[in-house]
Amino acid sequence: MSLGALHPSLTHHIVNTLGWARLRPLQQAAVTPLLAGEDALLLAPTAGGKTEAAVFPLVTRMVNESWSSPSLLYLAPLKALLNNLLPRLETYTGWLGRRAAIWHGDVTSGNRARLLREPPDVLLTTPESLESMLVSTKVDHRRWFGGVRSVVIDEVHAFAGDDRGWHLLAVLERLSHMAERPVQRIGLSATVGNPDELLGWLRGAARGDRAGQVIAPGVELPAEPSPHPVFTGPSVGVPPGDVQLDHVGSVANAAKVIAALHTGEKRLVFCDSKRLVEELGAALRERGVTTFLSHASLSADERRRAEHAFAESRDCVIIATSTLELGIDVGDLDRVIQINAPPSVASFLQRSGRAGRRTGSTRNCLFLALNEPAFLHAAGLLVLWGQGWVEPVVPPPEPRHIIAQQILALCLQENRIGSSTWRDWWAGLGPFDSAGAPIVRHLVESGYLDQDDGMLFIGPEAERRFGHRHFMELTSAFTTMPQFTVINGRDEVGRTDPALLTERIEGPRLLLLAGRSWRVTWIDWKRRRCFVEAADAGGKARWTVPGFGGMSFALTRAAREVLLGADPPVRLTHRAERLLSDVRESAIDTVHPGGTVITRSDSDVRWWTWAGYKANATLKATLGSASDPEHRVEDFYIRLRADLNPRTWKDAHTEARDHLCLPLVDNGALKGLKFNEALPERLAELTMSARLADLPAAETVLSEPCRLHL
Repeated sequence: MSLGALHPSLTHHIVNTLGWARLRPLQQAAVTPLLAGEDALLLAPTAGGKTEAAVFPLVTRMVNESWSSPSLLYLAPLKALLNNLLPRLETYTGWLGRRAAIWHGDVTSGNRARLLREPPDVLLTTPESLESMLVSTKVDHRRWFGGVRSVVIDEVHAFAGDDRGWHLLAVLERLSHMAERPVQRIGLSATVGNPDELLGWLRGAARGDRAGQVIAPGVELPAEPSPHPVFTGPSVGVPPGDVQLDHVGSVANAAKVIAALHTGEKRLVFCDSKRLVEELGAALRERGVTTFLSHASLSADERRRAEHAFAESRDCVIIATSTLELGIDVGDLDRVIQINAPPSVASFLQRSGRAGRRTGSTRNCLFLALNEPAFLHAAGLLVLWGQGWVEPVVPPPEPRHIIAQQILALCLQENRIGSSTWRDWWAGLGPFDSAGAPIVRHLVESGYLDQDDGMLFIGPEAERRFGHRHFMELTSAFTTMPQFTVINGRDEVGRTDPALLTERIEGPRLLLLAGRSWRVTWIDWKRRRCFVEAADAGGKARWTVPGFGGMSFALTRAAREVLLGADPPVRLTHRAERLLSDVRESAIDTVHPGGTVITRSDSDVRWWTWAGYKANATLKATLGSASDPEHRVEDFYIRLRADLNPRTWKDAHTEARDHLCLPLVDNGALKGLKFNEALPERLAELTMSARLADLPAAETVLSEPCRLHL
């Protein structure tokens, strides 16, 4: 019945060209609600057919209802993912006499000009590129976007968890305002912990009578959102897959293990830093392993060459950051290897799902921990996975800086906006209603906006701060640190941190990039270019990462459960078994099943909260003078003042339970909040404080018994 509801030409090609006798369960379930114009969140594991589940009904509507061009937007978080999807969507639309095309930063000006003359029916782009079109004077906004009827957001969970999500929602509301109709929204995602909440977030402002539903046949959904897992003892019904945990101790040992295991197979290795990708790539190449690299600081050509060569090869390894987590096709994979641990259970599910797609193969992942903290992190994550728990996707709170950015972008788009009607563009989207007015006042008072006769328009301060390169900096919601472009001959290799070009050294200055060592021959400081030639070895890699990190409350508590005896439901190597025994023995004084522990070693007093970075930042601020002001926040414990005694602790603890405080913010932290300079300083600090805090987890810790060993 589902196939019969699709356009006859599309059905013909699905059966005869694709050779499908029937649609997959998700694709069948999506046809009726999407044809009816409902909003939806489509959930399925990696390679579960989500793109077709969304696109087949929408292109059917496009033809049946004679939609204009462009009428369907397909948004994704990565340009590489869009490049990978384009041939499929060109094929599907071509069957119906329609056209798909792509627009992002790597598309040439000639191709963009052709698209402006002949808009496609389906446009693949990123939210940032979409906004760059909205603010461009070369694009007729209402001709281009007035006919938009539906938007597909691929990997929607990757947007919702950070500021790109708020930016996405705000841009979609502007599109709906321009189209003078609610634009149908379809999100695609792997399993998430709070699908109903994610769908509600995706739908944005009030959608009137428009229906919406989570569509996830065969996916076990949680009964209700759960921010933290409940540990219930040994895992029951562990998810299928071949998962193993090992401790190797160093990058060199990791390279030795990878080179020795699974020869003749195609292996995808995930690292959570570009520096680690580079170091492991160089170590594997020294061992004669055919190795390719992929991360965001490599040039687009370098990444494309690596990903294409990897897809065509067999006995090889590709090492990547999360750039290859989100479904980019690199061919059939035999093995997935994780260095240390991914940031979340959801990320692990995405990564392990890259393997085991062929008939007769299974999903697999080999964890190679480089040190004890990483081993404990991985073991805790695997305990959560064994419990069947997945993190809820929670948008960052209080996106005041995105409100400022959006108001400035709207002024660029429209040239002038009404000082009392600007809210209409966001149709009641929560943050804009509650926090917009004081931000607009500040933008006017500080010169970011000018005001005349009831209208707002771009002011001199916005021109000075963001006007370079046609306001390109204003279209991105995240902060990127300055980097130098590295050039070998006429080829761009990638980009490197300027700190590597300024640190004091003896001898030649050597960089590690694209898995190869380079000798710096000349630096163009004005144009931020670095010219290099090949070197034999000895290069260094480094990139400064903005913002803050650390483990979540759930992950840290899972690591505590491992120390208390919970075994990850996977195969452990002999090395891993020995290390697990050792870390449990060494932690005997710092964990207790009945609550938290305070220990003293000379003047080193620590409160072992096992609460994670944000909860500990909240507790440190709340404890005030009882904590050590010089000590940075950790995941597992808080350093307390050296002269703490039971009486002073009781007083501090009692006061803390009654008065939780938001973490303190310094200027360094504010630099990770893009557009913070467009906010009043106090509002910028409040925004960052709210994002550094975990008040519920801090309350949980303060309610637990605390054992003192002072």
